[in-house]
Amino acid sequence: MKTEVVVKMFDMRQRIQFLVLSVLILIVDIGYAQYKKTDWEERDTWMNVPKIFKLAEINQGNEVADVGCHEGYLTMHLAQKVGELGKVYAVDVREDRLEKLDKYIDDRKLKNIETIVGDYDNPKLPNDTLDVVVVMDTYHEMDDYMKILGHIKKSLKPGGRIVIIEKFKEHMLNTSRAEQTEKHTLSLNYVKQELQKAGFSISKEIKDFGKWKNESDKTIWILVGIHNN
Repeated sequence: MKTEVVVKMFDMRQRIQFLVLSVLILIVDIGYAQYKKTDWEERDTWMNVPKIFKLAEINQGNEVADVGCHEGYLTMHLAQKVGELGKVYAVDVREDRLEKLDKYIDDRKLKNIETIVGDYDNPKLPNDTLDVVVVMDTYHEMDDYMKILGHIKKSLKPGGRIVIIEKFKEHMLNTSRAEQTEKHTLSLNYVKQELQKAGFSISKEIKDFGKWKNESDKTIWILVGIHNN
């Protein structure tokens, strides 16, 4: 009788271990599955990436950065746009995101992307190197935004461009900057003043670039600033 109980307990323990292992494998698979090209097709329906690249004047052979790259959606588009002769620096403060992105890059043997673990006040980009720096849906999260703008300016070649893309929640109109960022949104007017204060010349200003995730209350806006000296 005792032997039978021990065998059953051992068998149950094996089953539990198998189930735990199966769940862990499933979680890993789901984490990496988000980097399949098909997962971003829905986003492509409302985020007009080709038009963004045209506004930013991004071309084959350019060296560019995606600051706040998240899971790499824009990074992949940038890598395809600049081609083998160009380079993309993908920056994020979260190492777990970049580890997954590195796995995606390695699996596809992409050679024109370098990931960088940035600090909250410094994206750690190379100086005097970049043609364009894109900051998409990230600027509103930056507490030390003036310091970050200074670092970005140093990373750009003379004539290089910073492109800031944000969503503005219309019901936050006429509220303070702090109130807006607390709700993960930010007005174009605040950022325009900050870019100018950092020494950028505003070359393009798009107040309505469509709706974020097709949600009527979230308007996408774009600013392009030029580093002139």
